[in-house]
Amino acid sequence: MKMIKHIISLAILLLFVFPAKAQDELTSNLYETYGDYKEPSIGKRRIKHADIQPLIQKLKANPKFEVQKVGESIQGRDLHLISIGSGDSNIFLWSQMHGDEPTATQAIFDILNFLNAPEFQEEKEAILSKLKLHFLPMLNPDGAEVFTRRNALGIDINRDALRLQSPEGQTLKRLRDSLDADFGFNLHDQSKYYNAERTNKPATISYLATAYNYEKDINEVRANAMKVIVFMDRIIQNYAPGQVGRYSDDFEPRAFGDNIAKWGTSLILIESGGYPGDPEKQEIRKLNYVSILSALYTIANESFKNIPIEEYEKIPRNDRMLFDLKIENVTYELLGDAYILDLGIYNQEVDLKNHNEFYYKSTVADQGDLSTYYAYKTFDAKGYTIVPPKVAKVERIENPMGLLRNGVAYVKTEKPNNSEFVHFPLVLVNDGFELKNFSIQPGINPNFFLKKDGKLTHAVINGFLIDLSKPLNQQHTGNGLINGK
Repeated sequence: MKMIKHIISLAILLLFVFPAKAQDELTSNLYETYGDYKEPSIGKRRIKHADIQPLIQKLKANPKFEVQKVGESIQGRDLHLISIGSGDSNIFLWSQMHGDEPTATQAIFDILNFLNAPEFQEEKEAILSKLKLHFLPMLNPDGAEVFTRRNALGIDINRDALRLQSPEGQTLKRLRDSLDADFGFNLHDQSKYYNAERTNKPATISYLATAYNYEKDINEVRANAMKVIVFMDRIIQNYAPGQVGRYSDDFEPRAFGDNIAKWGTSLILIESGGYPGDPEKQEIRKLNYVSILSALYTIANESFKNIPIEEYEKIPRNDRMLFDLKIENVTYELLGDAYILDLGIYNQEVDLKNHNEFYYKSTVADQGDLSTYYAYKTFDAKGYTIVPPKVAKVERIENPMGLLRNGVAYVKTEKPNNSEFVHFPLVLVNDGFELKNFSIQPGINPNFFLKKDGKLTHAVINGFLIDLSKPLNQQHTGNGLINGK
């Protein structure tokens, strides 16, 4: 009898171990070969509807895929659904409900390239024989056109699940109802200033199994989403350890995710946040690709069902305690007295008129005791004192570092036409400009210097920290601004 129990236990163990080993091997191979499937035509975040149309038309001509026009945006841009697979279980993935959240849109076309390629036949057969995948890559093309969250009506589509005021929301609801998908992947971007709770790690990826009522009850539908999220978290930990957060599950009765969960689809919300040194989110795009494909594999083979839902609550909560730059313990002299401050600075993006590119215009977000906050870059300024900037007039700027080493941040000079920024770290001003009453306050554009032992050592220009002992081309110095146009 004991021998029989032992054999049964061993058999059950093997059932768990072999799929897990195959899954780990697939995930590793997906990560290592990603460059073979990355879609090169959409390599920056500010993609538009026109950028993805050639890709959609190419898929339309491919017999592996079924491509349907399923609706139009307010401004008349087509919404397409791309489907592949022969399985009985429908999986629905949609992206860019918010026009300025395109990371997963890019990853979807990488996934479609993978599904079309000859490699990984065994794994793809395992997925596509059990599942039918449906991708809506850009739900809000009007918002994408001007790189803004809301649609042309000025509403947040993700708060339109009840009234269905927008054609985009109506399309999403109609597709949800017609597909009656077992799983839905609601793909977003979040601010890079989110971190995994009580850590200095950015929440590079955040997840949520949306609640379907105020009580946050857990039924089988929601539990399945939790289990797949735990699985995806384990994958991300291999490549961005500690950089996963868990979104608040407070019920929002107007939101599509919450309602789709209520309507019977296991809803997985994925938010792409920040990653150090990755302003265009291309590493995060890769993590979306690897984790979503791996999740589809575990859904197809149902191995996720063995994951205890208790593991979901162990994922750190999303917090918002990150700055781009944090200067700690700096001495600030005011009215004859010296104070010790921390400064938290945001390097905020400002879109150019064509919404294809941007420049930085930074602000002091907070100051005082910021010991509970973190940053992508932290500078301990103990022993350093803030020095107000100088203004200089020159005919031509030939040596920006020379001006900075002399404490000059503002320069009266000829300014380029039709521009709001310059590529070097100085602020260009009009002849009549005067710097009066220098002070550090939340909301200002930070331009000042740091000195130690009587010598200028660093500049902070438009919120970027510059080491005056190093060449500019060896540092990330952001951009300067044109002031007083």
